[in-house]
Amino acid sequence: MDSDDQMTGRSDDLLPTTRRALLHRVAVAQAEGRTPSLVAGVVRDGRLVWTGARSMIDGHAPTPDVQYRIGSLTKTFVAVLVLRLRDEGLLDLADPLARHLPRTPADGATVAQLLAHSAGLAAETPAPWWERTDGTLRPALDDLLEPEAALKHPAGRRHHYSNPGYALLGALVEKLRGEPWGEVLRREVLAPLGMDRTTLLPEHPYAGGFAVHPWADVMLPEPLTDTGLMGPAGQLWSTAADLARWAAFLAGGDEKVLAAATLAEMRRPAVGPDNADWTAAYGLGLQLLRHECRVLYGHAGSMPGFTAGLWVSEQDGLAALALSNATSGANTPLLAAQLIALTAEHEPRLPEPWRPLPDVDEELLALTGPWYWGAAPHALRLTADRGLELGPLADGGRRSRFRAEPDGTWTGLDNYYAGETLRVVHAADGSVSHLDLGSFVLTREPYGPAAAVPGGVDPQGWRAG
Repeated sequence: MDSDDQMTGRSDDLLPTTRRALLHRVAVAQAEGRTPSLVAGVVRDGRLVWTGARSMIDGHAPTPDVQYRIGSLTKTFVAVLVLRLRDEGLLDLADPLARHLPRTPADGATVAQLLAHSAGLAAETPAPWWERTDGTLRPALDDLLEPEAALKHPAGRRHHYSNPGYALLGALVEKLRGEPWGEVLRREVLAPLGMDRTTLLPEHPYAGGFAVHPWADVMLPEPLTDTGLMGPAGQLWSTAADLARWAAFLAGGDEKVLAAATLAEMRRPAVGPDNADWTAAYGLGLQLLRHECRVLYGHAGSMPGFTAGLWVSEQDGLAALALSNATSGANTPLLAAQLIALTAEHEPRLPEPWRPLPDVDEELLALTGPWYWGAAPHALRLTADRGLELGPLADGGRRSRFRAEPDGTWTGLDNYYAGETLRVVHAADGSVSHLDLGSFVLTREPYGPAAAVPGGVDPQGWRAG
């Protein structure tokens, strides 16, 4: 896309009114946020369908290939590296860090707690401020946390963001892989996804980082630092084009890097929100955000001179990103969320057309229809790949999807029955007797006299009064 496209936000994949609304929102964010430059993008169904940018220089704006520092978006990459280790069987999320990386101030913290920022660790390193000073000031892992003050909260009890915690996760990757985490990231994640413009240190063309004076329209360059051991907390540089690829990966997975099922695990809240009206939560390396009646997942990022935001909306098939080169001012995480909302408003997602199943198992088809848990009517539906859906016929109640297993059972995928086993129980003559769902019995009629109902059925049966 050439510079004229950047100024207009032109893309043949979105309607002109949508493109105009997106560009207007980016222009407002750059002007009101007083940032030297700002670049943004929208991803739909895994493809970058729009980019727009604004700059303080007339007639010029950054292209999607210009690098910006992405700050804590780095943590999403580190989390993927750790989950790869788990999926390979090299660690368990319940393992204490000391099992693999002993003699740190966080020996008792589990891998899952570090990923979810629930280990209770301090938010920052001891002084001086790590984001603006060279990593050589903290040459050893012991320098990242003060042993006597490393724990601020009991482990596993609450979310407390910890940058040193992710530095320890980077060190864990290095220990188990036997090479620097940045090289592991390049080989295992960036190269397979085609993200060759995401690097530990900036590579031309890249944006310079600035602080903008709060009370005057003047700027001050921010230092370009290599944070050393703290790199896994916020070192990476990337581009709009590369982050669009990352958003597509976070949305759908890629078997070369990480399965979609593992990514779904990453975006489930790991620690309960503080209240029922939560607006933000944290999974395993991914932030969750409620914005305009939709739940987004991704991450925000900032380092001196830069801010970044990237969110994915599963329900809309959309993702958006925004990058700026000012320490404060432009709220790029909010902007990215607004770009999703704008696109969804102007061009709501079309549902997939209904299509019949490609084939059907007659025995499974015979299982569909009404079942009764006691006197409560439920319906069982057959879905693709021999899957099942079970839910009450009335509003509310327990509704779940089930995945078929090779042994002829099904495993719950969500809600109350997540992880629970559904099996078909046969009578002595081979006919279907009932369904067993984690010891709950579902029968073809409510409390049938011959049904296998736990506790039996009153011999007088149903009666009036």
